[in-house]
Amino acid sequence: MKNVTFLIADGVLKPSGLFGAIEVFEKANQFYEKQGKPPFYNIQLAGRDLRQKLLNGSFQLNIMPLDAIGKTDLILFPSFDHQHDFGIQTSGEMLDWVTQQYHQGTELASLCTGTFLLAATGLLKGMPCATHWQAADYFRELFPGLDLQTSKVITEHQGLYTAGGGNSSLNLVLYLVEKYSGRETALYCSKVLQIDIDRTSQSPFILFEGLKDHKDPAIRNVQDYIEQHVSERLTVEQLATHCFMDRINFSRRFKKATQLSPADYIQRIKVEAAKRSFESTGKQINEVMYDVGYGDIKAFRQTFKKIVGMTPGDYRSKFNKAV
Repeated sequence: MKNVTFLIADGVLKPSGLFGAIEVFEKANQFYEKQGKPPFYNIQLAGRDLRQKLLNGSFQLNIMPLDAIGKTDLILFPSFDHQHDFGIQTSGEMLDWVTQQYHQGTELASLCTGTFLLAATGLLKGMPCATHWQAADYFRELFPGLDLQTSKVITEHQGLYTAGGGNSSLNLVLYLVEKYSGRETALYCSKVLQIDIDRTSQSPFILFEGLKDHKDPAIRNVQDYIEQHVSERLTVEQLATHCFMDRINFSRRFKKATQLSPADYIQRIKVEAAKRSFESTGKQINEVMYDVGYGDIKAFRQTFKKIVGMTPGDYRSKFNKAV
């Protein structure tokens, strides 16, 4: 039997992530029972009692204290809302307990923004990690030295697992079920709960929003210019001239403000425009390519797949209902 412990910290919990993950383990237990075997997963909630607010009410989670848990095999960090620092400031005692458990052989897994709490243990240093793409900037602000990989659905290294946002967390739980119980059990959970078991990237779901939260008005002006001229074949030299800078100085300031090179930023803006077109129009791939300033279909396809994680045709088929 595997002892699976969900760490409930202070903060605003996202119930769907917690209960969804619990349900995957419960379906795995159901699969064992259908074969005449005892349940394999013992599910526990540890930390502090939490009164959870909902839109028109609330519910109470009754949690086991940490000293009642003893040794556990797996600790999962559910996701919390960032307005409360994801529970970091009030969870020092819990994180010390988690670190001690890890050094005794317990594996740790974070779901969505639960990665903030896992990162606060210091255990992710030098290891890849993932979280919801919308929380990426704040994560990098709090943990600038960590290797955050926003396109990843799942990362795994030395018994530490992290998941991207939303339903990506369920992909991580399925991954853990497959590791502990085998492919057949994981497929059963996937089919019953209708989860895409082998999804590996959250790139198709990322909305590129421009990275304008900085204090360089000249660079923000260039960003607006790029958005307004998305159909043109823009060059770095052209943009540098637009804001009366030489190329080297412009490139340096642009990357300092946005964390991307000007060329990468142009590609991201053009691909985001292409995504919107694929989602909302019936245009063919070549038409969209020309609309966003590309003249080479091979280059467009390669750039699109590199950023989005799937081909233009696959993206169009997945996100445009009219196709």
